[in-house]
Amino acid sequence: MTKPGIENPGTTRLEDCITSYRATITGLADIDQQLRSLPSPAKAESLDTLIMLYEQVYPLLEKALWSSNVEFQPLLECYQSLFREQETLIQQRAKTGGKTDERHHFILSIPVADRPAHLQSCLESIYQVCKLFGYGGSSGGVYDKIKIIVAEDSREEESICRHIELVDEYRRKGLQVFHFGQEEQYELLHTLEQETRKQLGHILTTQSKEEFCLKGQAANRNLSYLKFLQLTKDRHKTLYYLVDSDQSFCVNRQTESGEEIVHALNYFHYIDKIFRTTDTLVLTGKMVGDPPVSPSVMAANFLDDVFTFFTSLAETRGDENCHFHGLPRQRPGDAAYHDMAKLFGFDNGRSAFPYRCRLEGEHDHAACLRDFAQRLNAFFFGEHLTRKTLFAYNNGFHELAPARTIYPGNYIVNYEGLKYIIPFGHLRLRMSGPTAGRLIAAEIKRCFASCNMPNLHRRTTEAGLAGDFRPGVELSSAQKQAHIDLSNEFERQFFGDLMLFTTETLVQQSDVKKPFEKKLINSIMQQKENELLELYQQKHDAILEKNRRLHQLVFHADHWWTKESGLSDVLKQVRSFLDNIDYNFGEQSRAWQQIRSKQHRAERKKQISQALMNYRRERDAWDSLFC
Repeated sequence: MTKPGIENPGTTRLEDCITSYRATITGLADIDQQLRSLPSPAKAESLDTLIMLYEQVYPLLEKALWSSNVEFQPLLECYQSLFREQETLIQQRAKTGGKTDERHHFILSIPVADRPAHLQSCLESIYQVCKLFGYGGSSGGVYDKIKIIVAEDSREEESICRHIELVDEYRRKGLQVFHFGQEEQYELLHTLEQETRKQLGHILTTQSKEEFCLKGQAANRNLSYLKFLQLTKDRHKTLYYLVDSDQSFCVNRQTESGEEIVHALNYFHYIDKIFRTTDTLVLTGKMVGDPPVSPSVMAANFLDDVFTFFTSLAETRGDENCHFHGLPRQRPGDAAYHDMAKLFGFDNGRSAFPYRCRLEGEHDHAACLRDFAQRLNAFFFGEHLTRKTLFAYNNGFHELAPARTIYPGNYIVNYEGLKYIIPFGHLRLRMSGPTAGRLIAAEIKRCFASCNMPNLHRRTTEAGLAGDFRPGVELSSAQKQAHIDLSNEFERQFFGDLMLFTTETLVQQSDVKKPFEKKLINSIMQQKENELLELYQQKHDAILEKNRRLHQLVFHADHWWTKESGLSDVLKQVRSFLDNIDYNFGEQSRAWQQIRSKQHRAERKKQISQALMNYRRERDAWDSLFC
C-alpha cells in the first residue's frame, strides 16, 4: 500500500539558507538541485533523503563558519535553525509511519560541591544547546532525550539550597534535571551488598552518613553511575555524559575586540552519530578556555608573561591610550600553559605570550594596569590571563583520534563503557584522567577515542575568588587573600604525575587485564621519581629566579607606576601576587618540603603501589555491576 504524500514538509530554513549563501559557500548549489528533485508533495520514503540533505549541509556551513570568510553571527543562527528544522522532519517522519527515531537518549551527571555560580552556568549552557539545536525534540515543552543529574557534594547548607533552587528553575524551563542529594546517594550506595561495598570502597567512598560531603569529584562522579542504572530505560540506546560544574557547553572564538563565547556546537547530535556509526565505548572531548591543569604546573610560564607585560608597560606612559589591543592571536591548543609540556609530547617553542587588555572603550595604560593587577591572584585558582585555549574547527566534528587521556569534565560512555572507570579517587591525586586514560587505552585500544567537541572551562566566576570553591586551594581565614595556599594541590600534583608516568610505563610492560606485580611497579616508580624530582627542582629554581626578576622590575626600576599615588592599591595587589608565588613555590613552601621529604614520598609511593596492585580486583568488582 502506498503511503500518503506529505504536504509542505517544512524546509523553509533550508531553502533560505541556500538562497542566502549559495554564492559564497561551495556545495550549496548541488544541495539545491537535490532538494528540487524531490517529489512534492513528499512521500514518506523521501523524508529519509530530505533529512540526509541536512547532514550534507552542516559540514559546508561549519567550514564557512570557522573560516572568517563570512559574517559569523547570521550564519550561526542559520546553522542552528537548520538543526531545529531537521528535528521537526524527524518527528514528522515517525508520525507518518516512517523510520522511528533511533538516536540515543543522554543522561548527564554534574558533580558539584559549593559552586552555585558554576552550576548555573553549566545548566544554562545545556539549556541553550537544547533550545538552539533541539536535539531529540520536545513534548509539552520538555526536552525528551536529555536527563541531568546534579550530584551533590557540598558542605555548606546554603550551597545545597541554591543548587536545589537551580534544579527547580531549569526544570521549569524544560530540562529533565534531578537533584541527587547526599541522603539519596548514601541510601543508593547501601543497596549494594555489603561485600561489594567493601570491595568498592576506594571507588565509591566509605564516608559515614553524617559526613557524606566533600567525598571528592571521583567518588561523587562514580556514585552517579549507580543513579545511571536506576534511570536507564534502554541500555542499548542510552549514553552517559560526565561533566564538571565548571564546564559549559559552548566554545570561545577570538575576535578583533576579544574573546567571544558562542553556542556553536551541537554536542548531542554529533556524539550520538559517533556512537551509532563506530565501535567507540569511551569518548572524550577536550577543553577550551582556562587550562585544565593546576596552577602548580603553570607558574614559570605565567611569570614569563607577567614579566613581558611589565617590560612592555615600562616603555609607555600611564596616561597614554592603551596599546594592549589588536595583538597577535595565540595559536589554539598545544598545552602552551604547561611548564613541563614536553613530558606530554608537546613542544613549547614560544617563551612568552602577550597580554590582551579586556577593557573596552577609550582608556589609558594606568587603567589597563589596574584591571590586570586585580586579576593576578585568580591565577592561583587556575585562571591563566595569557594562555587560554581557543576553539579550532580543524577537520570538523566527525573525525576521531586515538585517546590516551580522559578529561573528567567532558567524557561520554555507552552502557558497556560504564565499566571503564576513573579509579584511585581515594588517593585524591591530580592527573586521575590521564592515569585512567592510559589504563583504558591499554585495554580497549581504538574503542577509546577523542573528538573535537570541547567544553568551555572557566575556573572563576563573577562571584569572586571567595565564591569559587576549589579543593586544595585555601584562602586566608579573613578571605582577604593575604595568602592563597596551593600546598595541598601542589603536593597532589607531584604525586599525581608520579602515578601517571608509572602507570604509563607499567601498561607497556604488563597485561592490564591481569594484576600488576609489586616488584615491577616499584622498580618503574623509582625511576620516574628520580626523573620528576630533577624536573621539579629545575622548575622550582626557575620560578624563584623569575619571581626575583619580576619583583626587581616592578618595584625597584623607578618606572612610572611607582610614582603615581593613585596606583598604590595596584602595587599592593602585585606585591600580594608575588608574595603568594613565594609562599607556594619558595624554599619554605609546605608542598615543596613534602616533595623533598624522603619519609613523605615513601608513604605516598606505598599508597600508589598498593592502589595499582588492587586495580584489577577492584575493576572486577565494579564490572560486575554492569553485567
